[in-house]
Amino acid sequence: MDLRQLRYFLAVAQEAHFGRAAERLHIVQPALSMQIRALEDELGGSLLTRTSRRVELTKAGRLFQIEARRALDQAEYAKQAVQRAMRGETGRVRVGYAGNAVLSGKLMGDLRGFHLSYPDAELVVHEMASQAQIEAILGGQLDIGYAPGHGATLSAALVAETAGVWRFVVAMPSGHTLAKRKRISVPLLATEPLILYAAPDTEDSLLPALRAELGHEPRIAHRAASTLGVLALAASGLGLALVPQPLANVAIPDLVYRPLDASSLTADLTLLSRVDESGGAVNAFLSLAREGIKKRGA
Repeated sequence: MDLRQLRYFLAVAQEAHFGRAAERLHIVQPALSMQIRALEDELGGSLLTRTSRRVELTKAGRLFQIEARRALDQAEYAKQAVQRAMRGETGRVRVGYAGNAVLSGKLMGDLRGFHLSYPDAELVVHEMASQAQIEAILGGQLDIGYAPGHGATLSAALVAETAGVWRFVVAMPSGHTLAKRKRISVPLLATEPLILYAAPDTEDSLLPALRAELGHEPRIAHRAASTLGVLALAASGLGLALVPQPLANVAIPDLVYRPLDASSLTADLTLLSRVDESGGAVNAFLSLAREGIKKRGA
């Protein structure tokens, strides 16, 4: 029994005539009669009572008509459900993000755009550090990551795409002597205690560039694992924090931000995903995110 036989049977049942049903189905009548007979043989009984003028359903045929319609409706539903999933209209996208993704507006723009285009797809977001995002994507617990640029070599199973690049700003208490300046040059940081992120991208990218700018080892006073941790330490007067420019949108009492004059010091936001990603919803999200990157010229 196959779906074609069910369609043939329903056409005959509706038309109550093999000739009209065959014409409707665009097949010859003998082929239609053969398919209905094969269906009856498989079921082990008659579905139709045939006369010279018309065809009538047997009691079993009336029951089979109901079930055949139900089966075809279910098959069509299954087809449409799978096609929608393949197009990304349904399914789940699990997104990891770091502070930069939120404060730059990139994450919200992508989430908003995806939800508007695919309102029936589920979005699940998790705030987590860069390395945790990488491990979660490789382990299958996460689909997409928005992480600070990672200087180390990534797994060949990952795709890393630059989603944004920003200069650094210096966060400091409003009463600090450098707060009177409109901009901060790197030499002014030579003897200042600095507060940095405790993250691989800091060790791999920022610190080497900072050493090159200063000409010596910077004075690292504290490291913090989170954005609020870094800013809280700076606002407490425990050092000057070097943070990506989007973080200047975070208002904390007695904390001010000043641009850092150092073109070689930049913070990247990276879009992370799997090389062999097959999820329809995930790939739809990635397409929208990549289109956003192109429009921003990142």
